[in-house]
Amino acid sequence: MEGTSLPIRRFEEIPTAEEFALEIESKNVPAVFTGCISNWKAFSAWNPSNGGLDYLQEQAGSSVVEAMLSRSAPIFYGNIRGHERVPLPFSTFIGFCKKHFRNSIKDQGFRSAIEHHKQDESLLEMESSLSNVDPQQVYLAQVPIMNSEKDERSYLEMLKEDIQMPAFVDGKEMAAINLWMNNSKSRSSTHYDPHQNLLCVVTGCKQVTLWPPSASPFLYPMPLYSEASNHSCVALGTPDLSTQPRAKLLMEYSQRCILHAGDVLFIPEGWFHQVDSDDLTIAVNFWWRSNTMSALPEHMDSYYLRIILRRLIDKEMNQVFCKTTAGLAEPEKHTFTMDNHGTAGGSINLFIYLMSIHPHLCFSPLSAQRKELISKCGAIPEHKDNNTGVNGEDGLNGLKQKILMNELEPPTLHALHELVSLVHDCVNVDKTPQESCSLTISSTDEKYKKNGKANMFNLEDDRVAYFIWTFHTLVLRNVLLAMAHNFPRTLEALILHLLSPVGAEALTRKFDEMDRLTSEQDRNIFYEIFYGAFDDQFGAMNAILNGKESFALQAFRNVLDQYMGVNFNSSNPSIG
Repeated sequence: MEGTSLPIRRFEEIPTAEEFALEIESKNVPAVFTGCISNWKAFSAWNPSNGGLDYLQEQAGSSVVEAMLSRSAPIFYGNIRGHERVPLPFSTFIGFCKKHFRNSIKDQGFRSAIEHHKQDESLLEMESSLSNVDPQQVYLAQVPIMNSEKDERSYLEMLKEDIQMPAFVDGKEMAAINLWMNNSKSRSSTHYDPHQNLLCVVTGCKQVTLWPPSASPFLYPMPLYSEASNHSCVALGTPDLSTQPRAKLLMEYSQRCILHAGDVLFIPEGWFHQVDSDDLTIAVNFWWRSNTMSALPEHMDSYYLRIILRRLIDKEMNQVFCKTTAGLAEPEKHTFTMDNHGTAGGSINLFIYLMSIHPHLCFSPLSAQRKELISKCGAIPEHKDNNTGVNGEDGLNGLKQKILMNELEPPTLHALHELVSLVHDCVNVDKTPQESCSLTISSTDEKYKKNGKANMFNLEDDRVAYFIWTFHTLVLRNVLLAMAHNFPRTLEALILHLLSPVGAEALTRKFDEMDRLTSEQDRNIFYEIFYGAFDDQFGAMNAILNGKESFALQAFRNVLDQYMGVNFNSSNPSIG
């Protein structure tokens, strides 16, 4: 999958609304605007070093806010199981901040600067009344200054006068404006927001780690049906790689930026982010709906859902084959002798070898239809026609040579030997020729024991699928033609009993490639000969299609796991 992150852009000059809309927001890439809000009243009025805590207490101290109380502090997990939401007088939290600020000043040796705080009797009374609460476990997270989407009161609405919407988002309909304030170092859990987000640091410092939406498989998002579906399941700093192996790639696709007072970060919707805040950091964020979501008609939801899932499923299936093409070695070759002229030392030796193993597996009486097809192919005139394939291969005339053992070229003969040997390695056949082809799984090949299939979604562990995928398409076509003519029961065993879902997908992808490389007439003859090898042609086709659908189903399950946190590989859906 592609989780490669797009680089964060940084702007020293504030863009216009048009520049932001066309060059930044539409790109869906994070951007930092340095010193963007240094002209806010809040930038100076809220600064603890300038008496900002007294100012905030005076302006909003009588308000009661919802605070996040977490026993896992300084890490604050956003899901509802990881914290409590408790009502807290804003003045009480300001008291926590004053105490922490006073202690930090003491540590720096500036005793005289805080003498007046010691004389603050109201503060002393407040501290004594909170003796059972650890201030470090309290975080003011997402406290609304303005909220247009939820039917709730904005208790800090009086602070709105101290801030102003950045000019480049002026005119956008804001969904919410929130205050974020911590009295000691804190870390928020990894999550994404369903809105466009402007994070504005008023005082203090924040470090933000970001991942693009495409990296969500590494983050193990919580299930879509959970109460915190926009959060990651991965524990911060200590991922459990035994249950979350993809998390080992987590940091490869991350980016970090540090925001100082006055800086603004644009976080596009869907981008995962984790935020580390220094002591006494205050921030404000703006949320608004993206143009994409605003323009999405509700009656189209189900259609777009199917389109997006289909794209993710196709991407997941392609990864199975791209990984092999890019990095795996050539398949192991079965050796056999070559004569001094470089030809297969014989087709006859291979012929005898195959018969000596299980003659009734390799040969069965040709049906009248099969004989007719072979006669049709063998009766082709010997002159060359204009249907010439790639690599100098003759078209329809060349098909005659692809089914006769003594006419096969060395690469095709070699591949035929490999594939027939592979089928014999994986199956045992009843020794009574008169009986129908009754196959059992060989005890020497453990991976085929379960339902007669290999790993349905792992090309490297499936010998048959790996063989099909790694051989040249036209060589494979010639091998299948030769099998259909000379070893129809072996071909039957391959397709009906050994072709796993990943093998069926590999085979049909090779068929698609054959179709692109050959003429329509060649294609028709090939499929007539191939399917003509089966007594039940529809049964063979059905087996291949069932395998393809099983492969796609597993890809669908992988997509649900990676992007929606839903694991259906066990009897009960589970998180992660």
